[in-house]
Amino acid sequence: MPAFYFKKFEIRWSDVDANRHLGNTAYINFMSHVRMSYYTENGFGQLQMAENNIGPVITYENLHYFKEIPPDRPIWVSLTLKGLSESGSVFEFIHRFYDENGKNLATCEMMGTWIDLTTRRLTNPPTQLSRIVEELNHENNYEKLSITDLRSNEFKPIHLDEPII
Repeated sequence: MPAFYFKKFEIRWSDVDANRHLGNTAYINFMSHVRMSYYTENGFGQLQMAENNIGPVITYENLHYFKEIPPDRPIWVSLTLKGLSESGSVFEFIHRFYDENGKNLATCEMMGTWIDLTTRRLTNPPTQLSRIVEELNHENNYEKLSITDLRSNEFKPIHLDEPII
């Protein structure tokens, strides 16, 4: 049975922005912490990544805010699998942020891949790591991914002939 995974967090002073609610970067940090906690608790943490000379690279994060998250209240951040390539080299996760009543406050769809830290090129993760990811609870619209899915999200910068200013 795929695992449903989430972590509980307290909103710290450093997580709050000038509007006195959870700041943008705090969302990203909480999501990273949830993913790394999941890997670590399932036997493939930072030490194993170092031993295998690999690291995760996030290629995009699309975050939707539904309700602001104030300080001094706990939140829960979930992790589910939206897609995975056959080799495990391309992954897509959904993170949801919930309050103490189970209300969904924000949702993020994100995609990433793995790189070899020496060659700085995309690589396939070890089988053990792919298995750990595959064991996550799957979204209803789960799909098999390929490298073309990773590239379909590329941002194409605009090149200007003249400076803007």
